[in-house]
Amino acid sequence: MERHQEILDLLKKEKHVKVATLCERLDVSAVTIRKDLKLLEDKGLLFRTHGGASLENPYMNERDVSEKASISAEEKSLIAEAAAQRIQENDSIIIASGTTVQQLAKAIKPIGKLNVITSSLLVAIELMKHRDIDIIQLGGNIRHRSGSVTGHYAEHILQHISSHQFFMGVDGIDLDFGCTTTNIEEAILNKKMMEAAQKTIILADSSKFGKRSLAKICELDEISEIITDKDLSAADAERIREMGIKLTLV
Repeated sequence: MERHQEILDLLKKEKHVKVATLCERLDVSAVTIRKDLKLLEDKGLLFRTHGGASLENPYMNERDVSEKASISAEEKSLIAEAAAQRIQENDSIIIASGTTVQQLAKAIKPIGKLNVITSSLLVAIELMKHRDIDIIQLGGNIRHRSGSVTGHYAEHILQHISSHQFFMGVDGIDLDFGCTTTNIEEAILNKKMMEAAQKTIILADSSKFGKRSLAKICELDEISEIITDKDLSAADAERIREMGIKLTLV
């Protein structure tokens, strides 16, 4: 059917689309579009999502940090370079765990004295190369898959900290549901780190958009800025800017 092909063509271009968008583009009812999406999903041609469809499975499973490091490596490096430029002279920042923020740790060239609080052992090890960076390593239970800590001790320390910026990686960004990660304890700690910072900056390559993981971290309107790559769909970019969130494409 021609309409089905138009849906698939649009998905190839946008990566994920909303039912409302398809109704407008194809001039049919939402009931018709939902029937089309179910048919196409049954054929294994797409995945239905909340209020739309995606070419990729929107539900992310946890992977080891070593496996994730090789995925979208070039994009992560560019995102990290842009994020490093946000760090000011004599700044105080928090860095979460994840492969994109590990790249940020490699890209940091501190001006003056820099204070860094982090949950990631791998970030802390990278930052130890700089004598003018003071590092506070959060304590707690070490997660082997992410090389980071979670738990009550880390959360307790954050209650006594106030920083300028929090740099966070995520496993999924759904523009309606919010930011998610694959581990519940990590989501709770990320939220505590957000509360300890004046603003939160997300570092995420475009493949993370339109996806959800197990544990919700926050709503999207709690984010100050998103730094991602230029493969982000125009529709997503427009919606993010309409929410009043600063968007940087690299």
